[in-house]
Amino acid sequence: MKTNFFHIPMLLLALPVLISACGSGSAASKIPAQAAIPVKLLPLNTGAAQAAIPVSGTFTTDDEVLLSFKTGGIIQRILVKEGDAIRQGQTVAVLNPVEIDAQVQQAQLAFEKAQRDHQRATNLYNDSVATLEQLQNARTAKEIAHQQLRTAQFNRNHSVITAPRNGYVLRKLAAEGQLVQPGTPVLQTNGAGAGNWMLRASVSNTEWAAIRLQDTASVEVESAPGRTFSGRVSRRSEGTDPATGAFTIDIKLDGTKPANIAYGLFGKAVINSRNTSAAGTWRIPYDALLDGDSGSGYVFVTNDGKTARKVKVTVAGMEKDKVIISQGLEDAGRLIISGSAYLTDGSSIRVMPDSSIPSTGKQQAPLHP
Repeated sequence: MKTNFFHIPMLLLALPVLISACGSGSAASKIPAQAAIPVKLLPLNTGAAQAAIPVSGTFTTDDEVLLSFKTGGIIQRILVKEGDAIRQGQTVAVLNPVEIDAQVQQAQLAFEKAQRDHQRATNLYNDSVATLEQLQNARTAKEIAHQQLRTAQFNRNHSVITAPRNGYVLRKLAAEGQLVQPGTPVLQTNGAGAGNWMLRASVSNTEWAAIRLQDTASVEVESAPGRTFSGRVSRRSEGTDPATGAFTIDIKLDGTKPANIAYGLFGKAVINSRNTSAAGTWRIPYDALLDGDSGSGYVFVTNDGKTARKVKVTVAGMEKDKVIISQGLEDAGRLIISGSAYLTDGSSIRVMPDSSIPSTGKQQAPLHP
């Protein structure tokens, strides 16, 4: 039997085509055009949200004062130390009195001489010896000497520093034997004895914008572990601190106050800010926010339940298990809260049957497809 070698090349050329035709049906059935990613959705209901803003700072009072002498001189004694409790009117520092006493004595002698000159001019005027002008000049000189005596006495009284109110000595800024100029700070005190404590904290631009006066706060003090104290925002700075570049707020404690508290003690607080000036806010789970920082982030939303859309949002604050969004969700129908890690802008999605989650519900765990 003879082999027809002429037909072999033709069979070899047709073989790939036959194999491809035989397997095309099964291979195509295994590769879908595009797989829809299963997700869970959250209805977006706007409303005034109460954002919990965590802050930290140190305790101080609103009546801190730098005490100084009215006149310059050498400090003779400083009668208190840093941390000492002081009472209103208590003497805390004195100058060496030699110089100021001499000034008072000189003013006293000048006033006495002016009195004698005025009396002599009065007698001479009555005897028609002195003129009216001489009498008036003597009277003016006596009044000037009297005012100079009062000035010297005032300076002597303020060569001693007394406590303006009950409180504590915060810092000692000078030492005994030191020569100080008028107005040089010697001691820093506050009125903590009256219990006017407040937590002073630094906040970011976004936090400052969300906080309002009289917002309530829960305060924790390191000297009272496990306890929480109530307070309110009493001051909101209108400019940044030159040293830190941040805004500052004061949270004043009200009601029961900690027993053991001191100036500079560290404390933490959570401010419940209700920013009513915003047109609307949304409370969303943490897992729904992607690439978030202190002020912005991204989320995936859908309006038709079939296609995911990536949008940028503005973060206004945080709660225990929620993020407060102030902008970016105005045109969104529902938020994708699970499966976001597998999505890109325009991805096809498949809504899970149990994805009807109340907008006020707890944060949901991410679903892995």
